[in-house]
Amino acid sequence: MPPTTPVAPRRLERLAYLSSGTPEAEAARERLVELYGESPVTEADVVIALGGDGLMIQTLHKLMGRNIPVFGMNRGSVGFLMNDYREEGLPERLAAAASSVVHPLVMRVTTNDGLTHEARAINEVSMLRQTHQAAKLRIAIDGQTRLEELVSDGLLVATPAGSTAYNLSVNGPILPLGAPLMALTPISAFRPRRWRGALLPDRAKVVIDVLESDKRPVAAVADHEEFRKVARVEVEMDHAVGLTLLHDPGHSMEERILREQFGA
Repeated sequence: MPPTTPVAPRRLERLAYLSSGTPEAEAARERLVELYGESPVTEADVVIALGGDGLMIQTLHKLMGRNIPVFGMNRGSVGFLMNDYREEGLPERLAAAASSVVHPLVMRVTTNDGLTHEARAINEVSMLRQTHQAAKLRIAIDGQTRLEELVSDGLLVATPAGSTAYNLSVNGPILPLGAPLMALTPISAFRPRRWRGALLPDRAKVVIDVLESDKRPVAAVADHEEFRKVARVEVEMDHAVGLTLLHDPGHSMEERILREQFGA
């Protein structure tokens, strides 16, 4: 199935709104409710997210597993995941919108005290050194050790949707949204100095063991959920969960990612 498909014939009449809480976002929410009415999220056909990219990620986390599409309108700063804000013609925009389906990563963490935790990430799972000392990490893919020791500030695993975020800022590759891949990208690698990361099948299971974890503590973060003093992190893509973003024609996630690759 291609990642971008027309939303029709699904009805998108009952609208719910989630706002970032800024004055601009709250004013937009009040105006849209006045124009188009409001339904509870539990009864909505679509959620209108009003804010920036951070609000969009929070909204997708809140709706995970509910099968409700999200149409974001930018009332924040960056807005890479958002559509332009316009009050007029919202029902027509929703009817014409294209949908992009993204799958989250599931992160399973074991901490130094033996406790286990699980969290999901739409953009990336990142591992970051907690002190002045570099992290030492061992990387295995599908049960086979591929890198015995990475000395670095950290490491991240990014989805195609998240490849233009933190992953790109640390010189990771931009992935087309429909690519069945994950990006494995080091953060300020010291040894091996020339290792720039890897492209992995999106069915791969990544296991990262923290070496000398007491002396060189490492935190693991799934989008915004953080765990500290981790001993092992397992990451894989959760294909059972699909999250649907709606975009105006010509401004789909695929188009935006393609523009990023050409610096537009």
